Amino acid sequence: MLDRDTYESIREPRSASRLPLGDGTWHQLARQYVWVQLISTGIVVLIVLAAVLVVTLVWGQWWAWIPGGIFLAILAWTLAITPRQARAYGYQLRRDDLVFRRGILWQRVVAVPYGRMQLIDITHGPLDRGFGIAQLKLVTAAASTGVVIPGLKQEAAERLRDTLVDVAETRRTGL
Repeated sequence: MLDRDTYESIREPRSASRLPLGDGTWHQLARQYVWVQLISTGIVVLIVLAAVLVVTLVWGQWWAWIPGGIFLAILAWTLAITPRQARAYGYQLRRDDLVFRRGILWQRVVAVPYGRMQLIDITHGPLDRGFGIAQLKLVTAAASTGVVIPGLKQEAAERLRDTLVDVAETRRTGL
């Protein structure tokens, strides 16, 4: 259930100095996450392009193409790498903690002990709802260990939330 309509394997950087994935089953994001990101970024591209065109054509400020072009180039790069980034996300349910991994160039691996979880939140915007995905947010007492797992199928997010709540209740540390 957690892995339905997701990527088959987590994408790992090729560098010898990469952070190891470790053993166990890694769960991936839903494929629809890429479409939501592409559509969202595409909308921003259209807004920036429209703003630059208005500034250029209405007020004759041709210099607007310099910052606008730089911003549009960054957005085009974002569109190009989004599918690869989505395959680099993953999470693993281990005996005592949940491990979350993301990133190709800037890698982040976070282990959140079940007993330290204080809040598990599911959110989804209009595009997320349209594509049937959600994001799950884990909150602990330490702000730096907060984890957001985007692009989960709605059913998988709800099931994962229920599993984490059940496990966290049995492992609650002295609060």
